[in-house]
Amino acid sequence: MSAHPALAVERHTVFEDAQALVTGTLFIALGVALFKHVGLLTGGTAGLAFLLHYATGWSFGAVFFVLNLPFYWLAWRRMGPAFTVKTFVAVALLSVFTELQPLVIGFDALTPAYAAVMGGLLMGAGFLMLFRHRASLGGVGILALYLQDSRGWRAGKVQMAIDCAIVAAAFAIVDPQRVVYSVVGAVALNLILAINHKPGRYIAM
Repeated sequence: MSAHPALAVERHTVFEDAQALVTGTLFIALGVALFKHVGLLTGGTAGLAFLLHYATGWSFGAVFFVLNLPFYWLAWRRMGPAFTVKTFVAVALLSVFTELQPLVIGFDALTPAYAAVMGGLLMGAGFLMLFRHRASLGGVGILALYLQDSRGWRAGKVQMAIDCAIVAAAFAIVDPQRVVYSVVGAVALNLILAINHKPGRYIAM
């Protein structure tokens, strides 16, 4: 007999969801700023946005927003309208925050090693906030959450595998040392998810 009775799932309020979307995307935006300053990149849709940003000079925020557009169809069909709307809002917030961030923050000295670890940890914490409120930043995040819900695959491990593949493709654009630091950042990000984002560990919805 279990020592604890089954607990009813407690649902998040609109305010709780809103603060999580804002706080999570602010964390991720700061991680993006650290990466951009030293020329690093991450995986997933953000990684593709980084590659296009470095290769063409296009705005990271605008590219990231556009790249996510095709994934909302899968999100709507597989994850439901609430998840899709919250994800769209999170993507829009991150796109705006990354564009406005240079107005409020700058770095006089920042080493690639520190940027990789701290940026990865910040982004991992931000993703964790979004995931626990049934949201993501689109793209690979949608796929990772869908596979966790449908097949029991951990979102962190799925995203780590895809992220590392995308970072490896960066050798054509970014110098090898930056790619190595980028892999370190991807590992730091996904360790946060793999350790903390497990089915049943957090029951609020």
